[in-house]
Amino acid sequence: MSEEPRLVADVVVERLRAWGVTRIFGYSGDGINGFMGALRRAGGDPALVQARHEENAALMAVGHAKYTGEVGVMTSTQGPGAVHLLNGLYDAKLDHVPVVALVGQQETTVLGSEYQQEIDLQSLFKDVAAQFLQTALSAEQVPMLLDRAFRTALATRSPCVVVLPHDVQQEDAADLEQEHGVVVTAPEWRRPHVLPRQEDLQRAADVLNAGERVALLVGQGIREAGDEVRQVADRLGAGVTTSLLGKPWWDESLAHSCGVMGHLGTSASAYLMGHCDTLLVIGSNDPWTEFYPAPGQARAVQVDLDGRHLGNRYPVEVGLTGDAADTLAALLPLLRERDDTSWRSDVEAQVRAWHELAEERSRLEARPLNPELVVRSLSPLLPADAQVSVDVGSIVYWYARHLRLPPGVPAHLSSTLASMGSALPYGIAAKLSAPDRPVVAMAGDGAMQMNGVAELITVAHRWRDWADPRFVVLVLHNRELAEVTWEQRETEGDPRFEDSQRLPTFPYAGYAELLGLRGILVDSPDQLTDAWSQALSADRPVVIEAITDPDVPLLPPSPGGREKLDSFRRGLEQEGASGEHARALLDEQVRQEERLSGA
Repeated sequence: MSEEPRLVADVVVERLRAWGVTRIFGYSGDGINGFMGALRRAGGDPALVQARHEENAALMAVGHAKYTGEVGVMTSTQGPGAVHLLNGLYDAKLDHVPVVALVGQQETTVLGSEYQQEIDLQSLFKDVAAQFLQTALSAEQVPMLLDRAFRTALATRSPCVVVLPHDVQQEDAADLEQEHGVVVTAPEWRRPHVLPRQEDLQRAADVLNAGERVALLVGQGIREAGDEVRQVADRLGAGVTTSLLGKPWWDESLAHSCGVMGHLGTSASAYLMGHCDTLLVIGSNDPWTEFYPAPGQARAVQVDLDGRHLGNRYPVEVGLTGDAADTLAALLPLLRERDDTSWRSDVEAQVRAWHELAEERSRLEARPLNPELVVRSLSPLLPADAQVSVDVGSIVYWYARHLRLPPGVPAHLSSTLASMGSALPYGIAAKLSAPDRPVVAMAGDGAMQMNGVAELITVAHRWRDWADPRFVVLVLHNRELAEVTWEQRETEGDPRFEDSQRLPTFPYAGYAELLGLRGILVDSPDQLTDAWSQALSADRPVVIEAITDPDVPLLPPSPGGREKLDSFRRGLEQEGASGEHARALLDEQVRQEERLSGA
């Protein structure tokens, strides 16, 4: 029996292995079938993870990059398959994670003829893959394109795309030699050591040492710098707040930890940013600029590995391009110890007040369940080796404010793009990367109906292969696009729009049972602890369907929250009797905050 010829598609697989790729997320189709054949011949190295939709495959690849720190790889056919990848690619672009897309295309001989599924992929991807986007036109070109795509993705922390026409995939592999017109490359990249100049470190230290009320805003760039951030904060007597992406990488149990900053953040964070006279931003490009100190209120220093982010959100005096851990370690000896601890004491008092307020809000009586309590009740039960994924919508508010992550527990979401339907794809990627660790995926019913219900099929298909079968999906079932409803009231002063906001009822727990998983329906506060305990000790994946109240307000932290009250109330008043319950909950939240703040 003769051996199968070695094709360009086989070269692609070989190059992926050389770059350390162990799995690819995607969906097949005629435009990428040559690559699929090569994956079959490779016998599962790398493995193909079939999603239910190309968008979900792309989100899985982004999730893989976020949980592992590796390059996430996705693949699809041409035409509609390629279009479906865009959401995940933009998620990677806006949250700055490395992914590579391998996209099929019709034969080069028919391009330009309006052939079936023919799309100008260069135009389609030119914005999202601005750092690297190329179409392979010859066998000799393919290894070089793949090497450049991976190197660029890693160096720029961005999405890169290589388009593989079907006829190029099927060409015989080329033996590359040194000759004119052929570029021979290697699958090699190593992270550089980036450190600012000493004189710039001194300038930054001078600004920080002059401050009396220092605040730290930290983002995902502190992933490997938690100890250094803590030392700097202690040396400066500073309070610390995090971006949404920075939350998993900072210890929120510390007395001076103010929680997440921004619209969905905490009152302690609002106090910190509103009263500081000096700001140190580390590894964050958080877009909630209205929650930063007012321009001119605070002198600012920023540390970021990507120099393009320096001064991007706030007018800084000193911008330091460098690795967070190494830069802070070099900065620390230049910072003076604080004798006056009054600012740190003030911050810690605000943190205690926030924790008391958060507890009171979670106990606010709702119909039937307060979603804040549902998420808060997970904190004492979350395993120390868990991985968490969070969807977009009101669930993000409750995660940001109420879920206490044990040290070392990663949690990821589509933050800057805020793409609904990401929790299940992210959670699946997390589980595949560490099948011996439990996963908790948290979503609202809108996100579940968008992508999550379909990807439960993937969970049901794969869970028996996992060393630890625990995969817990929380669904906040309120038959409402709750975040958008509250945004309509907040930003427009408009009443709730039934046709756009109401969701059809769906039996999430019952559907889980239909798939051979376990479903738990919760509609009373006294069931929550037991539901979480059962789910986290089950012998198979579990869907917790929590029947929650859509009228629990999504009130921003004050002073921004107080400034929005008139708009909230104007919208609710137009709803008449149907808005009375939400108005009552809003008024009670305001009373709680005023009582605890002494206002």
